[in-house]
Formats: sequence, structure tokens, C-alpha cells
Amino acid sequence: MVVLGGRLELAEVGRVARGRESVRLGDEARARMERNRAYVDRIVSEGRTVYGVTTGFGRFATKRIERDSVRALQRNLLLSHAIGVGDAFDDDVVRAMMVLRASSLAHGVSGVRPVVVDTLLDLLNAGAVPLVPSQGSVGASGDLAPLAHMSLPLLGEGELRWRGGRRPAREVLAEIGTLPLVLEAKEGLALVNGTQAMSALLALLLLDAQRLLRAADIAAAMSVEALKGSHRPFLSAVTRVRPHPGAAVVAGNLRALLEDSAIQRSHVDCDKVQDAYSLRAVPQVHGASRDALVHVGSVLDVELGSVTDNPLVFDEDDMVISAGNFHGQPLAMAADYAAIALAEMASISERRIEQMLNPALSGLPAFLAEQGGLHSGLMVSQYTAASLVSENKVLAHPASVDSIPTSANQEDHVSMGTHACRKARQVLENVRWVVAIELLSAAQALDFHLPLKPGRGVQAAYGRIRELAPHIEADRLLLPDLERVRIAVCDGSLVAAVEADVGPLA
Repeated sequence: MVVLGGRLELAEVGRVARGRESVRLGDEARARMERNRAYVDRIVSEGRTVYGVTTGFGRFATKRIERDSVRALQRNLLLSHAIGVGDAFDDDVVRAMMVLRASSLAHGVSGVRPVVVDTLLDLLNAGAVPLVPSQGSVGASGDLAPLAHMSLPLLGEGELRWRGGRRPAREVLAEIGTLPLVLEAKEGLALVNGTQAMSALLALLLLDAQRLLRAADIAAAMSVEALKGSHRPFLSAVTRVRPHPGAAVVAGNLRALLEDSAIQRSHVDCDKVQDAYSLRAVPQVHGASRDALVHVGSVLDVELGSVTDNPLVFDEDDMVISAGNFHGQPLAMAADYAAIALAEMASISERRIEQMLNPALSGLPAFLAEQGGLHSGLMVSQYTAASLVSENKVLAHPASVDSIPTSANQEDHVSMGTHACRKARQVLENVRWVVAIELLSAAQALDFHLPLKPGRGVQAAYGRIRELAPHIEADRLLLPDLERVRIAVCDGSLVAAVEADVGPLA
């Protein structure tokens, strides 16, 4: 059970979004929210002018709203702002959005009643997931359109994914025994003014990247063995004199994966002086991507413990402040950095694929085919990898350098943070495929070295891949094999098989 009221951890987001762990509002947070709400009620009763409470929104900030229209204002906000388009976000993204928004409101500076969070958590805990279109946010003033779609079911509006189908929200609320909300002053604005769509995307991206980074190290170690590369570039002496943390971690992983290699002993006296960069610079390249993602994680960690509402309601100080915590620039830049870091993992992986498939570089049969000419082997797998790497170059162009004014130029600089996070997610998917191609290619290449065995970790990875995809003796449909290997990268079973033999990889 995740209890809201303090800093939300990345692992907790993952457990709620994907493990369907239950969530509740903590007692201290409930009391804090009640005090904060009482202050908002006082503001309304005194007739003060406060943005989004007794005024309109955006360009309409100067339009005074009468007290008898306050409820209609909040409802109208959700209805008018729920105008996103495109494919719906996956359930795990929306569930992450829900717990992140609830967590932000639970800090007690957004002026909402606890029942707003309770109702959101009722849906979340019941497994009812709002349909949220993935396009339409500019990443400032909050993720307005996505969060409006997420929040509509609280009012009995919109649709939910529920028990395998799509159902009207009002029907689902009745089935789970929850009444639709009638929003009070400030509550509609508090639901939509936040960075939770981009935060959810980035949080899940980082959780997936943790597995992918280790799988990429495994793929690189397999390629080193397949190409009879030197193990010496991975000695600790190398990273000791250039001690970037990521490089040291990757070098340590490679040493563990390559330990006790009969293949290495077979060419210890060869006349090769240096390997290609894609082999001997693995710690430096993979490590740089790891260090970049550590930074991204530090930005996200701050965001998971933050309030991204506007205006902020500080009841103890008798202040309501209109500010810019909803602006997604920190996340936008972090997501762009993540996309670049991940794209480079595919870039160097594709070069190792080429090293193995090109007979002039590998000393192995062309395209790793048993009977080249009659059979093409893995020839076109490199085309696919090259295509994905090229696509990543386009996707790695930063979204955060773009801005377009909204709300009649009242909101004159926006982050495009949700764009940045969505395209970073696509980069991640492309990298998964490229790493899977490298793993499949390396397993095929290692077959040509039999009966020599590679290092212990590489042998464990090879064994797992061969459970999923047998040796390619003759041309066959390879996509099913590749898909099984990709799934093993995604679900962590490849890493688990290796770690069962050599211990935990960093």
C-alpha cells in the first residue's frame, strides 16, 4: 500500500502503474488538505479576487466570476479543456498520472477537499482507467488536455477502460460505489494544472531504461566475444584515470560478463593491436548514457516530491500566489537529454552489428549465414537497425527549444515537455529492437566459435537466447525470434538469467 502525503518514490510509481498496488491518502495529509480547503472557502466567502477561484482562466484572468457560478466555472474548465487527440495513452501511463496528481494534491497547497483525492484513488484502486488522448499538451499551464481527460470521470463524464472494455464513466462509478463529484472553487483548476502526463511518461521511461542499460552491456559483451575482442580496455586501471561513474560501472559489468572466457584464451597471442571503437569504448559510450540518465533521474526525483499547481494556496501565510510551477521546462530538457542518451545506445549497438555481419571486419561468414548466397542470414537485420538508428536521430532533436504562445499570448512561453517525453519513449522502443538484433546476431556469431565457450555471463545470455531463438541454419522467418528476444530484454528475463550466474549487474 502506497500512502500519499510526502515524497513519492520512482519505485512506488512503478508499483502503482504496473503492479496495481493500492494507494490511500495519509491521515496527516488529509488534515493538511482540510485546513487548506477551509482557507479557500474563506477566500470565496470574503469575495476576494483570486485567479481561477473567482476569475476566469488564462486570458480570462481579468473576468470576475460571481459566487453562484463558482461550481459551474470548475466543471466548465474540465469540459472545455478535454480536447486532446491521438491514440490513448497506455493504462500504465494513465495510472502513473493518477497517482502523481493525487500525490501533488496531497501536499495540501492546492486548496482542494480530500474527497477529490479519495475519488481519484477510488478509480485507481478499482482498476478503472480514464481514456486519455496522448496529444494536445504544450507542456505549460500544466498538461491541461491530458489531465482534463483524466479528471472528467470524477464528474461522471468521459470514458473509462474497465474490465476489458470501454464504459461511460457514470456507469463505472455506480458499479464501484463512488458518487460523481460536484467540484467546488479551485478544484477543477487544481486537477488540470500540473506536469503529471510528462512526469508519468518520464518515470516509466526511466524504469524501463534501467533494464535496457544492463541488457545493452550484455549485448556488448557478447559482441566482444563474438569478434574476439580484447578484454583489456575494461580493466579498472582505465577508468581509474578517467573516473566518470558510468564508465566505471559499465567496465565492471563487462569484467563480470567476460570472466573465464575460453574464447579470450584462444586468441591471447594474436597480432591484433586495437579493436574498433564500438568494442573498446563501450564503457565510455554506455557510461555516458548512464550518467545522463542519472541526471534525468535526479530531475524527476525532485518533480515526484513537488507541487505543480497554480495558484498555490499557503493558508498558514495567508497567501495565494500565481507562479510558474506548472511549467514543464525542467522535465522537457531532461526528457530531451534522455532521448539523446538512449539514442546513442542504439547507435553504437548498430555498429557492433555491422562488425559481426561484415566478413571483412569479423572473419566470420558473411551476414552469419551458413551458406551465403543461397541464404542471406542476418543481412537485413542490419538494415532494420540502421533504419531505427536513423529515426532516432530525428527523434533526438530537442523539443524543449521550441515554444508557441497560447491563450492569446497570456501564456507566451511553453516547454513542449510532453512532446519531449513522448518521443523519448519512441527512442526507447527503437533501442530495444536494435539491442535485440545485436543479441540475436551475437548468439549466431558465437555458434561459429564452438566448442569454445565465452565468458560466464555471456554464456548465460547465450543460453537464454538459444532457448528463445535456435541457430539459423537456413533462412526462415526471423521476426518471431527477434520479438521473443526483445521481450526478454523488456521483461528483464535476459538480465535475470545472466545475474543468476554472475550476480547482480549494476
